[in-house]
Amino acid sequence: MPFSLDNLLVIGISSRALFDLEAEEKIYQEQGLDAYRLHQLQHENEILRPGAGFPLVKALLRLNQMTPGKRLVEVVIMSRNSSETSLRIFNSIAHYGLDISRAALAGGAPLAPYLKAFNVSLFLSLHEDDVQAAINSGTAAAMLYRSPLSAADPEQIRIAFDGDAVIFSDEAERIYQSGGIEAFEQHERENAKKPLPEGPFARLLLAISYLQNNFKTDDPNALPLRTALVTARSSPAHERVIRTLRAWDIRIDETFFMGGVSKAAVLAAFQPHMFFDDQHGHCISAADVVPTGRVPYKQ
Repeated sequence: MPFSLDNLLVIGISSRALFDLEAEEKIYQEQGLDAYRLHQLQHENEILRPGAGFPLVKALLRLNQMTPGKRLVEVVIMSRNSSETSLRIFNSIAHYGLDISRAALAGGAPLAPYLKAFNVSLFLSLHEDDVQAAINSGTAAAMLYRSPLSAADPEQIRIAFDGDAVIFSDEAERIYQSGGIEAFEQHERENAKKPLPEGPFARLLLAISYLQNNFKTDDPNALPLRTALVTARSSPAHERVIRTLRAWDIRIDETFFMGGVSKAAVLAAFQPHMFFDDQHGHCISAADVVPTGRVPYKQ
């Protein structure tokens, strides 16, 4: 019977997001494909250093060890590399003991058409075009920033999200941009009891909530997976968020209504394995303290 990826949290990640391939990317950009190919072949037994997405992937794969006989997470390498130049990637995966056995090596072709074939729940990459194509195809995706050198790896898996244009749609964000804070707050007061439309990461959050249900404990702090919402919203725009999550029957473990205050200090305290936000400015400050991914909105 074929192995099914249904009912699994499937992470698709590019090789450059999983490992540090910045030197190799520079060779490709400056010297071309042939020079890149030769470099990878000559160095295929040299182990790559962890990249921006490594902490999250390593952490999520731990969930499989906590549920013997039941697999919860699958990770698929999704790369524009060819199979010829991929041995260094697989050697590095084996070196770090990562439970990754599946790959889509597109040989320079776009990756978006293969996301649904692998039932990908979240796609992570450093290539903005691939991330945008994934979002446009309906898959949650983020472009990763370089991780801080002192990124934490807490035993508990922690993931943090921005709200508008990430978990929720960009409806309220667009009102704020066009009409300012007063128009935004008036709109949110008038629609406080109306659930916000889903954003690109709504289904991912639902999948994570489903994963959490596999672990029963009277102490929520003892759960192996913990989530946080870190949003620029504040009162009176908080009510609609709370009612929306209630309507979706989704629990967020920690919620921070920042009201325009920088998110970096709260994120440094929460120590997520990844924080997802849609605004470059927020991502830049967050990336100094925690692994960060930017979520482009659907074009």
